[in-house]
Amino acid sequence: MDKRQFFIGIIFASILSALISVGGYIYFNPNPSATDKQNFDEIQSKNARFSSFLDETEYNVPEGINFIYAAEQVTKGVVHIKAEVERDMPRGMSPFEKYFREFHGGGGSQPRKGQSSGSGVIISPDGYIVTNNHVVENASKLEVVLHDNRSYTAKVIGADPNTDIALLKINEKDLSFVEFGNSDNAKIGEWVLAVGNPFNLTSTVTAGIVSAKARSINILNGQNRYGIESFIQTDAAVNPGNSGGALVNLSGKLIGVNTAIATPTGSYAGYSFAVPSILVKKVVNDLKEYGVVQRAVLGVNIADLNDPNLEGREFTTNSGIFVAGTIPGSAADEAGMKEADIIIKINEKDVSNVAELQEQIARFSPGEVVEVTFLRNGKKKTASVELKSLTNTTEVVKANTTQKLGGATFEDLTEDEMEALDISGGSKVVEIQDGKWKEIGIKEGFIVTAVDKVAIKNTEQLISTLQGVQGGVLIEGMYPDGTKEYYGMGWQ
Repeated sequence: MDKRQFFIGIIFASILSALISVGGYIYFNPNPSATDKQNFDEIQSKNARFSSFLDETEYNVPEGINFIYAAEQVTKGVVHIKAEVERDMPRGMSPFEKYFREFHGGGGSQPRKGQSSGSGVIISPDGYIVTNNHVVENASKLEVVLHDNRSYTAKVIGADPNTDIALLKINEKDLSFVEFGNSDNAKIGEWVLAVGNPFNLTSTVTAGIVSAKARSINILNGQNRYGIESFIQTDAAVNPGNSGGALVNLSGKLIGVNTAIATPTGSYAGYSFAVPSILVKKVVNDLKEYGVVQRAVLGVNIADLNDPNLEGREFTTNSGIFVAGTIPGSAADEAGMKEADIIIKINEKDVSNVAELQEQIARFSPGEVVEVTFLRNGKKKTASVELKSLTNTTEVVKANTTQKLGGATFEDLTEDEMEALDISGGSKVVEIQDGKWKEIGIKEGFIVTAVDKVAIKNTEQLISTLQGVQGGVLIEGMYPDGTKEYYGMGWQ
């Protein structure tokens, strides 16, 4: 080999080495801004090196039922969340103070700072974290602590009380995260792990099996007509502090976010409940893109076939959801569905109870079309239903914007307004025209704080609470000067 060939070889090797280095840097350090418009499926698939490498099968039972792999992978992606909140703390009152405060306000409580804690799951390498809404609700400050004790201040990107899911963000990159699995594929009897921070004991792993699916325990829909309860029930030990933590299969894939426990004592008593990952993924993708969930509804009043209110009716099936009525102009109404229809399928998926139906519909957005199969007088029928939003439109729901309802326009309160009135939420009337609100005497500026004793946090909750309600309701609220008022209103 002469000197000319030697130098050409060196130059070629140098160029090849530079190309490999640049290519490797681009691969392992993607443009952060490129993830802003990607959903979490796309983000996770391009960053799988930070998560597990086992293929997800229909269900997973490794030889020897080894929990070690999943535990090692997932604990790196589960965080401890500390929330600083202000609570109204009762203070001592004389009989005279109690009497006079009814006329002059104040008195019974004063704000005190407190702290609560829970868990969260990192779902992207650039710091997006999913947790429960009740972990971060009303928090003035959020601290996220990683498994290696690094600490960050977190920002709430969005929250959805209807599913009890919230999305947070911390400023970091190259984080270990937990990949989404398919909760539809989880089988009753399958082994699962719960990972979280019970009683402030960080990175705690417990094991159990899937005990049931599509379970409703009336903790969300008992407060909100549009609360979605279709929980995965497990017997993995979950305690206070586990809320927002991960429920994973033995491949280390996220199949649920731990949310609640069934207990007479406040601590673990045998069963825990998780929001299924298929629903979590829809919610967090919407919160990331829009700041609010694109919630689709059929627009029907429904009940399980074994509901005590339906006692005495005879049905040709034991499985399905009874349509007690349709809301005028709703998606179901326009598709020709009627009272006494029994819904048995959404697309090709059988639905046997209200929880299953709500979960299936919650996977879609307003404007999307689903095939609804139902029984009418014992005969099977199918309707193509274009789903609508809670405001009965197919338009994209925007966060923190005004919305119209019953002749009035409402908007969320600002932080300054809530602080000035010493309230934690509400929905303000910014414009009023002919309609129900004007008829009962409500004026512009009125802030709705409760409907039938259910606290109203924002405009979306006001709309979801009133949507489909029939009969009289009690509206509570106040005007900007602090004057409290109560109104009775007939709704629909």
